Amino acid sequence: MEFMVSIEIRTPADLDPERLAALQAAETVRARELVEQGTLRRIWRIPGRRANISLYEAPDATALHAALSSLPLFPFMDIGVQALAVHPVEQQPAEVAAAS
Repeated sequence: MEFMVSIEIRTPADLDPERLAALQAAETVRARELVEQGTLRRIWRIPGRRANISLYEAPDATALHAALSSLPLFPFMDIGVQALAVHPVEQQPAEVAAAS
């Protein structure tokens, strides 16, 4: 299944800067692991915000939750998830697509 995920990171203002830097470094490492595993398919940064939109692929919502909650900054994330389905345009019979 594919999921569109929106994430806004909201760290507390009083979070120790060294702890934040360590969390951000660990976040980068974990995100790259998810990319290598094929779970995190695409990610786009939203300019001017500590936010992103990403495309995840997972067998189901439980597996997606496990991937998201494995991110070191997870406790500070406001996350929105939308399950995606194939659009009918992409489900055209092969003979119709071949004739185009």
